[in-house]
Amino acid sequence: MKGQEIREKFLRFFESKGHKILPSASLIPHNDPSILWTAAGMVPFKPYFTGAAKPEVLRVTTCQKCLRTPDIDSVGRTARHHTFFEMLGNFSFGDYFKKDAIPWAWEFVTEHLGLEAERLWITIYLDDDEAFEIWHKDVGVPENRIVRMGKDTNFWEIGVGPCGPCSEIYYDLGEERGCGLPDCAVGCDCDRYLEIWNLVFIQFFRDEEGNYTPLKNKGIDTGMGLERVASVLQNVKTNFDTDLFRDIMDFTGELTGKPYGTGAEYDLALKVIADHSRAVTFAVADGALPSNEGRGYVLRRLLRRAVRFGRVLGMEEPFLYRVAGAVIDKMGNAYPELVKNRELVTRVIKTEEERFGETLAQGTEIINRLIREARQSGKNYIDGEQAFRLYDTYGFPMELTREIAEENDLTVDEEGFTRAMEKQRERARSARQETEYLSEKTARLKNILEQVGETVFTGYDTLATKSKIRAIFVGDEQVDQAGAGQEVELILDITPCYAEAGGQVSDHARITAESTEVAVEEVTRPVEGLHLHRGRVLSGILRVNDEVEVQVDRRRRMNIARNHSATHLLHKSLKEVLGGHVNQAGSLVAPDRLRFDFTHYAAIEPDELARIEKMVNEAILSNLKVETFESTLDEARGMGAAALFEEKYGDRVRVVKMGDFSLELCGGTHVQSTSEVGMFKLLSESSVGSGLRRVEAVTGEGAMDYLRAKEEQLNLIAKTVKAAPHELVHRVETLVQELRELEKEAETLRAKLARYEVQSMLDRSRDIAGIKVLAARSGAADMDSLRAMLDLLWDKIGSGVIVLGAAVNGKVNLVAGVSKDLVAKGLHAGKLLKEIAPLVGGGGGGRPDMAQAGGKNPAGLEAALDKVYALVESAVI
Repeated sequence: MKGQEIREKFLRFFESKGHKILPSASLIPHNDPSILWTAAGMVPFKPYFTGAAKPEVLRVTTCQKCLRTPDIDSVGRTARHHTFFEMLGNFSFGDYFKKDAIPWAWEFVTEHLGLEAERLWITIYLDDDEAFEIWHKDVGVPENRIVRMGKDTNFWEIGVGPCGPCSEIYYDLGEERGCGLPDCAVGCDCDRYLEIWNLVFIQFFRDEEGNYTPLKNKGIDTGMGLERVASVLQNVKTNFDTDLFRDIMDFTGELTGKPYGTGAEYDLALKVIADHSRAVTFAVADGALPSNEGRGYVLRRLLRRAVRFGRVLGMEEPFLYRVAGAVIDKMGNAYPELVKNRELVTRVIKTEEERFGETLAQGTEIINRLIREARQSGKNYIDGEQAFRLYDTYGFPMELTREIAEENDLTVDEEGFTRAMEKQRERARSARQETEYLSEKTARLKNILEQVGETVFTGYDTLATKSKIRAIFVGDEQVDQAGAGQEVELILDITPCYAEAGGQVSDHARITAESTEVAVEEVTRPVEGLHLHRGRVLSGILRVNDEVEVQVDRRRRMNIARNHSATHLLHKSLKEVLGGHVNQAGSLVAPDRLRFDFTHYAAIEPDELARIEKMVNEAILSNLKVETFESTLDEARGMGAAALFEEKYGDRVRVVKMGDFSLELCGGTHVQSTSEVGMFKLLSESSVGSGLRRVEAVTGEGAMDYLRAKEEQLNLIAKTVKAAPHELVHRVETLVQELRELEKEAETLRAKLARYEVQSMLDRSRDIAGIKVLAARSGAADMDSLRAMLDLLWDKIGSGVIVLGAAVNGKVNLVAGVSKDLVAKGLHAGKLLKEIAPLVGGGGGGRPDMAQAGGKNPAGLEAALDKVYALVESAVI
């Protein structure tokens, strides 16, 4: 009986008993912050059991998708552990209780699933005499097959919430599956007795202190693991051998060229990938995204763990998104949300795979070095501070470091890791304190604000104004005057200078008097209401209460305004093209460029970027009027105005409207019509974190500079390849084709040289006790070439021992191979390399038939190769 049939049969059976079939709830619990994931079938119905909500119907049946991760390290290594699984359940919300639930369960497993009654065992809670009476007297289960068990197994609870005693149905898989011990029985840790269904009798509510209060409305919550019961009905030894997993594993096996059954290491990888891909696929379809905290961290950990097991199968490129497609094909009929969100799921997973590929490449190289260093120094562990550096600098998960270390018979100094983590937190706290604005100066500025009042900002309407110097700072000291050459900070009573805010950089300006000039390079608002102008006195003497003229750098202001207005047009275009989920997450508006960060789950496709750029430019060419006005926050939101990242709003807000295209709350400076932006050109698109993307662009003068540089670059390329610009594509295609032909020719020559080298090496092989042994230096440029050389030699030598070494760029590569007939006699390639690698200043190892190693001392290569013959001789004579 296939999984789909079992699922359908269960639901229809309870429908016949008056239950309403409901679709599975999301893996992300609704309005339940006490748990990260929906981990049981009853989770969506907790309010009904507590009386906090009234159900529309009193009897429900579901097949609930569930996710649990406490036993993640056991997945694939045991027959039954999973992260994602399906829970078949029937529920009563104050309607029927044990008297109905128990007989129905027996009826379903014996009559509808066809399980033999004599192979079924029942467990009940220690003092649940009511359940015993029903099982024994009403159903007819013999007394000796009803086992009373304790709270650790037969009392169901999951943190705070409804709970109660339970009764489990076990299936006897046969004596041959048991441990053979005389006391083997239900509850034994061996595989003989398999729990297939748990009937939970919801009678109590557990509070945060662990107290149990009887519920007014008793309920029924049952859970039958679909994967487990499928393994019984399909007569297979593990859940992974059921059709629920095998279809996915077979897809992965075909994809990787390592079909299920090839070997224990590969089978473990296929199992982990099948399990984790199911979990990840369903989680993303339900709205979870990879991140560094909460359920996003769990998702990222599962995804990255699956990717690393993909490396075991030889998958270096993203592949898990394709396995997710197989999950959707397998389970989409039962869970239509998978089909609906196929594009989202595959995009998110592929993006995370690509990001982790970069992390894994860097981190694996470093951890392999740490393993070698640990062995060379005689340690059986990886230093905790080094493991933390790997985590902190490269984002390499601690769990992954631990797993790789264990695979190499090492541990990780986790106490040292924790200490390093705490040190970093302390440094971060200290750094935050150090970067705070000096409290003494802040107090002084607040005092000035009380004395002279707020700085009046006139920069929306004018770029020049007369003003008066209210305060002067040189460093942290408040002074009465400053002279030429001094760095100063000035407070004015009136200013047209925009202070840095909302991602927009500040204005530059000139402050002048009769014989005095100050170049203003930065304007900030360290205290609300005060503009602080930082600059250098170019000439004269500046005094408090001097009357001055302030002139904003008009060209710079205009370029900033172009970029800021373009940012609003970009924001709207991103929403139009990518979807309403796009929201601003940060920005930089500078005179030479703009940068815009926003929420989105994947890289933007080239055609989408083209549409976004086109939409912005169409808005620019439409010459939309740019209007600004004040409103209340509620009124602005009622008009549909977007609130920007980290902007602080008071009772009155400033709204920027660009025709009917864009409406946003914004305190920045803008052009008067969109045509003044000139032109908009996207420069780049990239990731800045999980679920966050960044685009950079130029407008106006910046766009012209960009196009001019591109044109110069094009002309230079044309000159280099000796072709007119309009002929460049054809010329480059011709050159590429010629290069490919030369590369093919070079490859052919390399192959010929390799054959000559192979023959030369074979002539130097030795016979040791009837065994062909070859230990030779090769000119191979890298490890891949060295392994290829080893394969060529195997074709010629057949049976024997081969060790090859190559020195390249100050490093040594070693590979070793032992034919299977000699492995059976005790020769071991990994042990051979372990013996000789120290002579080249390295380490390594591997399987009995194939191993590789590396080192940093090319001078020791000849001695290492010579030692091979002695090692083989001592092993066989």
